[in-house]
Amino acid sequence: MYENLLKAVTNLGLPRVLVAGDFMLDVYVYGDADRISPEAPVPVLKVIEKEASCGGAGRVAINLAALRAQPICVGVTGNDSNADKVRDNLSEIGADISGLITATDDRPTITKTRLIGRAQHRHQQQLFRMDEESAKPLPTEQSGAILQIFIDKLSCADIVCLQDHDKGLLTPLLCSQMIQAANDASKKVIVDPSSASDYSKYAGATLITPNRQEASLAIGFDIKTTEDAANAAAGLLEKLTLEAVAITLDKEGAYLRTKDLDELVSTRPRNVYDVTGAGDTVLATLAVAIAAGCDYKTAVQLANITGGIEVEKFGAATVTTEEIINEIIGLNRGKNGKVRQLESLLTELNWHRKQNRTVVWTNGCFDVIHRGHIEFLKFCKEQGDVVVVGLNSDKSVKIIKGPDRPIHNQFDRAAVLAALETVDYITIFDEPDPLNVIEDVRPDVLVKGQDWADKGVVGQEFVESCGGKVVLAPIVEGKSSTSIIENIKALFGKGKSAEGDA
Repeated sequence: MYENLLKAVTNLGLPRVLVAGDFMLDVYVYGDADRISPEAPVPVLKVIEKEASCGGAGRVAINLAALRAQPICVGVTGNDSNADKVRDNLSEIGADISGLITATDDRPTITKTRLIGRAQHRHQQQLFRMDEESAKPLPTEQSGAILQIFIDKLSCADIVCLQDHDKGLLTPLLCSQMIQAANDASKKVIVDPSSASDYSKYAGATLITPNRQEASLAIGFDIKTTEDAANAAAGLLEKLTLEAVAITLDKEGAYLRTKDLDELVSTRPRNVYDVTGAGDTVLATLAVAIAAGCDYKTAVQLANITGGIEVEKFGAATVTTEEIINEIIGLNRGKNGKVRQLESLLTELNWHRKQNRTVVWTNGCFDVIHRGHIEFLKFCKEQGDVVVVGLNSDKSVKIIKGPDRPIHNQFDRAAVLAALETVDYITIFDEPDPLNVIEDVRPDVLVKGQDWADKGVVGQEFVESCGGKVVLAPIVEGKSSTSIIENIKALFGKGKSAEGDA
């Protein structure tokens, strides 16, 4: 799964995504809430800061841009200053906003204002939300204009997202017409549905992604177990003639049902800070992944990751491709530890480099770990961001040190190194000379001990020819594996026992 997900992220590309739905403005008012009002039993918010950003379908567009997709926006705003803020916000991320029209009736730009309080300048908490909106259906003339814009924009899009908050835009008629037009143009349609008991307007879409509560309402029974989710997904798939259903199940992940798949796609538990915008992030990820040719399971796995990252942030945050990569690498590291086969190591180092991280290489036997090793690896970590230790295999140690070495086998030595915070990766190599591995890794910095100054550092010429540098670390005098082993032998030669040494 790990390599498949990394490959999928690599190939996400720059898709053009047509986003139709309810465009909103999210306003956050931050302040200190240190006292209760003398007028009523409510907190007093001393305002410190205000910020505004897109919500609803606008938030989907912003998430798409964070994933390097190009959003094409189709929707309606009010004739007010908040509409200008929505348009400005979308223009800043490079979205096509020519498909946003101004309402001809008295509807305002949908605006959600959240009051965020902090107690004693610490953890922030949403205290209250105020909504300004009109959910009445668009006038027929404007609904027709939106449909025509949608049809005109289809030729420029790779995939379609419908983000439905049931605010009067995606009426049953218009929603059905959009899906039909997209199908006629051979464009896949991904839907984040509203909370409603009737999902018939989404019939013929490619994929819908309701959450647990939304799916429960639509299917007519509460989804409490995995079996409930399976039955709900099967019912929605058949009833709406869809290719796929992905019911998001909070910390459990998402239940995916297609013609060929019927399974829970699990995710890792999260410290949930704020669920605002999680559905927008999931929708954007699914659209980008499917547009890139990912299968539904891979797309849902990526959406699980981005949704999980998003809920650990406050407010309607975005998730970048780099964060997805970090998460995938982190999950794999947690599962498999720090020891890597060379091919796997090179894949991860490639991603670290794309984030401008400096790769530091050192190599050695590290047979009996001592203070000198600890200080040396600390020094390595100070030279860059990612420390890779090339560890001589048992075979190569015997060639270098003699038939009685190593004292500890390569797996034990790797396990000890992996326990050190200063070490990020370990790769074991068989050759006594590490040049071939160094040429594969192409480190930015190569570190060896000062005692190599006169012997010549293996790989120095290659590293410097690639624009890297070689750094010699100070030596802790009197500390070496060989001297420690000789001291132990001397002690045992004098009749000391292992128990006595302990």
